[in-house]
Amino acid sequence: MRILVIGSGGREHALVWKLAQSPQVEHIYTAPGNAGTALLAENVPIAATDIPALVAFAREHRIDLTVVGPEAPLVAGLVDAFADAGLRAFGPSAAAARIEGSKAFAKRFMLEEGIPTAPAEIFSRYEDALAYLRRQQAPIVVKASGLAAGKGVIVCQTLEEAENALDLIMRKRAFGAAGDEVLIEEYLEGQEASLLAFSDGNTVVPMIPARDYKRVGDGDRGPNTGGMGGYAPSIHLTPDRIDQAIARILRPAIAGLRDRGTPYVGVLYAGLMLTPEGPKVLEFNCRFGDPETQVILPLLESDLVDILLACLDGRLSPDRVRWRQGAAATVVLAAEGYPGPVRQGDPIFGLEEAATVPECIIFHAGTQRRGEQVVTSGGRVLAVSAVGPDLPVALERAYQAAGRIRFAGMHYRRDIGAEALNRTPSAYRAAGVDIAAGQRAVELMRESVRSTYTPAVLAGIGAFGGIFDLAALAGAREPVLVASTDGVGTKTLIAAAMGRYESVGHDIVNHCLNDILVQGARPLFFLDYIASAHLDPERVAAVVRGCAEACRAIGCVLIGGETAEMPQVYQEGAFDLVGTMVGWVEKSAIINGRDVQPGDICVGLPSSGLHTNGYSLARRVFADLPWETVLPELGQPLGEVLLTPHRAYLREVETLWSAGVTIKGMAHITGGGFYENIPRVLPPGTAVEIRRTAWNVPPIFRLIQQRGKVSDEEMYQVFNMGIGMVMILSPEEAQRALYLLPEALPIGRVVPYNGHGPRVRIE
Repeated sequence: MRILVIGSGGREHALVWKLAQSPQVEHIYTAPGNAGTALLAENVPIAATDIPALVAFAREHRIDLTVVGPEAPLVAGLVDAFADAGLRAFGPSAAAARIEGSKAFAKRFMLEEGIPTAPAEIFSRYEDALAYLRRQQAPIVVKASGLAAGKGVIVCQTLEEAENALDLIMRKRAFGAAGDEVLIEEYLEGQEASLLAFSDGNTVVPMIPARDYKRVGDGDRGPNTGGMGGYAPSIHLTPDRIDQAIARILRPAIAGLRDRGTPYVGVLYAGLMLTPEGPKVLEFNCRFGDPETQVILPLLESDLVDILLACLDGRLSPDRVRWRQGAAATVVLAAEGYPGPVRQGDPIFGLEEAATVPECIIFHAGTQRRGEQVVTSGGRVLAVSAVGPDLPVALERAYQAAGRIRFAGMHYRRDIGAEALNRTPSAYRAAGVDIAAGQRAVELMRESVRSTYTPAVLAGIGAFGGIFDLAALAGAREPVLVASTDGVGTKTLIAAAMGRYESVGHDIVNHCLNDILVQGARPLFFLDYIASAHLDPERVAAVVRGCAEACRAIGCVLIGGETAEMPQVYQEGAFDLVGTMVGWVEKSAIINGRDVQPGDICVGLPSSGLHTNGYSLARRVFADLPWETVLPELGQPLGEVLLTPHRAYLREVETLWSAGVTIKGMAHITGGGFYENIPRVLPPGTAVEIRRTAWNVPPIFRLIQQRGKVSDEEMYQVFNMGIGMVMILSPEEAQRALYLLPEALPIGRVVPYNGHGPRVRIE
């Protein structure tokens, strides 16, 4: 068979994709098509509404079956024109298509046939409509009667909004002739659902129920669109409700149109509101829905060509329409400005990467090919669909693929299927794991992570692991990789208590940086690990934003990480934060303290506070004080002082390296304080004497010592006491370092060690 598909959106790409699977199909043409349909069919530069040209093309190319996607050509009489020319086209006649082409006709039709719908009044004069509106109560719905590309329905929460909507439709003519008539309709409460059905004019066979999302923003905020995504099967349309909808809505509609002498052959789409009184019709559409088609057809097991021919031949039966087990989800990627005017021609990246996600199909909508590059050409640019054994998996795959695609100004809803996930029973959810929260966390953090990428990143977030190209080390002679892993510790409990999370992201990056820096290494990439009993997407995103900011500051790539949800492992509200950094150093430049000798000078760099150690003791000492307490010694809230992020010392060390200063050893003062960290870089036979009068200990440490009655020795064993990095240099190099780094302080010296007592003495 030779098939012509009319239209250029994601729906038409999905139709072409499904029709191409039929063994009966020899060749498919798409008029006008898009960059996606061109991969499966031959695009023809004929507008979907140019009916004479389409008829001529179908005759010339001996088209056996034409499948119409959008509503405009159906309402304009394409099927009638094809029939007059002896050609077969799937879809309703112009008379039957009035059920979508005129909301006024559809409302009168439903009321006459007893089909449940919201009460409404119809007006053709603005003054009459305004006078009626002012006698109503909000919320209320104002609809343009004609075709408005899915945007002519305005749900108004106040009468002022309703008056503005009426003015927009009837006086400002925002939807053109579609606003010649308006409906002012009662607002219905409930869940929305879409039920599409095949019809041969007598028999009705429903498709799998779907849920689509009309508003542009998360939480159903913002203006109506043509549809921002959806999933199937809808959890709201239960088998009982489907039976109700068939008996009270679909069959009466088909029978009513047949009895009027306008039999309905094609797809009848019922947009439903599931009210306490049962399903009621919000609107009828006379064609496949968009984006419902992109979630329904991937679940269709039957040959679509067989079904369409059965409808045209009057032999449709339920056994012809079979569905696979599982679920499907679609996320629409829209251009900046949609549903208003949008910019076109922006290059689209990541399509091949997205297509590698299992059972994912990228349906093109507003795209075209410009040379070798696919670019945007409309408001809804792509529909990213995926299938899975259940809805959580389908959504995870769809969002994973969506996250790999990018173009300027791209936006999409991040809550597709959220209400279904919250109600979908599963063993995983019963165990306390919220997949939807994990997906949202990934989406919220994605841009922060990608902002750190360089050309060396070959795979990052969304790839379940990072790939870094070591060609970035061009010019290195004997590069050695240096890695560090550490955690933030119980400082996270203070962050959780205060609801401030970005600083701990800085903490973990800078802590790990300093740990590789003492080996002489510069950073390459970093991975984070965040775990909690239950995921809070906003908290995770805030932590990762902090990580990304810290990484950008030091020229490091945040290549990825792991977000783990582990009920019963962590206390409610608490979280754990760990990181791993990988850096590099020339083998000959490794700093290991081997050249340290008595007489060398210890130069200290100030800390910014406790950094990431000693918080168990600090929390115990201040347990009787709210974190918002402003202590006179500190001059700011206690919690803010304790959340001051860990300082990074890369800039200071780079300054010395750039000046040719030789650093013999470095000690990052973290857990274990001075007594544990400095000896790690001392060769045998050496020790260090530290003069604690060499610097002013910050007030926070003095407060901890006084309130907790902590000894001097224990303070220096636990805390950095205001010195976060200790460098060991020869006396001559120490003088240069002190000149180059105004903050640096000479805090001690290397002395001989006789094997007795601690190797660090605090004088």
